[in-house]
Amino acid sequence: MSTSDESDAKVSPRHVSDGDYAKLLAIRTALRGFEQWSADRATEQGITARQHQLLLAIRGHAGDTAPTVQDVANYLFIQHHSAVELIDRAVRSGLVRRTTDQQDHRVVRLVVSPQGQDILEGLSGSHLLELAQLASLFEVLHDVSDAPARDER
Repeated sequence: MSTSDESDAKVSPRHVSDGDYAKLLAIRTALRGFEQWSADRATEQGITARQHQLLLAIRGHAGDTAPTVQDVANYLFIQHHSAVELIDRAVRSGLVRRTTDQQDHRVVRLVVSPQGQDILEGLSGSHLLELAQLASLFEVLHDVSDAPARDER
């Protein structure tokens, strides 16, 4: 995700039409709806939405080695100490295991436990289907040409 920076200030302003506002609302509503839907599915599996995100961050990590606490913190957009607390709870729940890095024994790496993997697999299939529907909404919103503004203020 990007945040505002100097490059954003260089973009020339344009008129935001009623259609633009409607698109933005539709997208934000769909994203928030997905987040709520996802949280409900996690709860049904006996975990929190944050634990689901943690499992996905660990399992989805690309690379030759398992992710570190800092990797997970970056994926979840949280501070290191918050990631540690989340991981501690996940370890106590049997969802995640800590391992020592083979090359640098000071580094702790994270792996999803078999129990966590079962839960994550159960959630991931339905999430992929739901995301496919959400993606189609983005395509429709992107492909629709702007109708003339209803109100030219």
